[in-house]
Amino acid sequence: MNTVERAYQLIREWKGNQYVFGRGVLDELGTLCARFGEKVLFVCSGRSLKAAEEEAMQSIRAAGGTVIRGCAVPGARPNAPREDVYRLAACILADRPDCVVSFGGGSAIDAVKAAIVLAVLGRDIAPDIDHYFGTGIVSAELARTGRKMIPHIAVQSSASSGSHLTKYSNITDPAAGQKMLIVDPAIVPAASLFDYGTTLSMPVSVSIDGALDAIAHTYEVFCGAKPEYYDKAAELAETAIELTVANAGRVIENPEDMDAREALGLATDLGGYAIMIGGTSGAHLTSFSLVDLVSHGTACGIMNPYYTVFYSPAIQEQLKVVGRILKKYGFMESDASELSGRERASAVAGGFIRFGRSIGAPTRLSDLAGFTEEHVDRILAAAKNPQLSMKLKNMPVPMTADDVDTYMAPVIRAAVDGNLETIVSKA
Repeated sequence: MNTVERAYQLIREWKGNQYVFGRGVLDELGTLCARFGEKVLFVCSGRSLKAAEEEAMQSIRAAGGTVIRGCAVPGARPNAPREDVYRLAACILADRPDCVVSFGGGSAIDAVKAAIVLAVLGRDIAPDIDHYFGTGIVSAELARTGRKMIPHIAVQSSASSGSHLTKYSNITDPAAGQKMLIVDPAIVPAASLFDYGTTLSMPVSVSIDGALDAIAHTYEVFCGAKPEYYDKAAELAETAIELTVANAGRVIENPEDMDAREALGLATDLGGYAIMIGGTSGAHLTSFSLVDLVSHGTACGIMNPYYTVFYSPAIQEQLKVVGRILKKYGFMESDASELSGRERASAVAGGFIRFGRSIGAPTRLSDLAGFTEEHVDRILAAAKNPQLSMKLKNMPVPMTADDVDTYMAPVIRAAVDGNLETIVSKA
């Protein structure tokens, strides 16, 4: 079984009939929507999706559904600004749909997840999205009020965050330049669809950002995996990382390479699977404070090599697995299994950095236009925010807020300069 076949098998075993995915499957959207009722609020983000948007709405009508307003409601802008969440919540309250379809990338889907939370709970509990940031708050409020979420059908358009499959919603406060996070099984879409052919309409830069996010999701979960799901995390990481490393360069060379596009779509879906069985950690936490400079996956791609060195004492076996892939595709000269300790971690980190450079991705924070000392302060302050504490706890070498200045700060400084040697190990 090759890596593509393995990926399809893993995703089918996980999602069953809740997820329609593959090539040429967009016309199955109407059948998915029909499970939840006739009246559909259709939310779409992205001018490049115009033809696919029409095909999707026609599928809904052909299955007996009604597209409320007769057209798509504009979705969220990149990074799901909170203002777009409030606007979409108002649309949901006004139109009273049987279900909501979100069609777009991760930000578009995240915004609809949060908007449904506000539409369902905002009047009785709290009209401010800030109330729901953190872990499990939405489920607790649903249980307390007896309310139920409006069914959400998430239609992914780009190989990116895996938001269409997961319990996460990242929402941005543009004024503060900071992302915050809802983590709750209640916001997992009721059904999902991803036609990998739609990714042909996405700019290569978006696909590469998604590829880096696929690595980040599977790698971070694998590094922090508990014994009860270690084997599954290893399988997801090995499959997704190989799909990504083998195919990201092919998409850059030929954006019309559908085999490579499909591979990256599968890799990002495996990333979604990974973050439903385990948690991300340091690189994701850092990325939330770089929202004004760089896309999420690229931010994680910059940071993971540096956190790799910090995590070294706890991830020696994981480094062997990842090192084999990086060596196979020419990004490492040394065999990770022949190294040990920090030397092994540094070698794998170097392999990640060489892969990043090969696809034109930044590999240091100082590579980002507009990066300043203020961003360092913002990163460290966010790490101490109790609403983001799950990321510190998820680290293979866990931290508390009291550890941030001692141990996280040197990791961030190393990422600014590109110097792995200055990272301080936690005793």
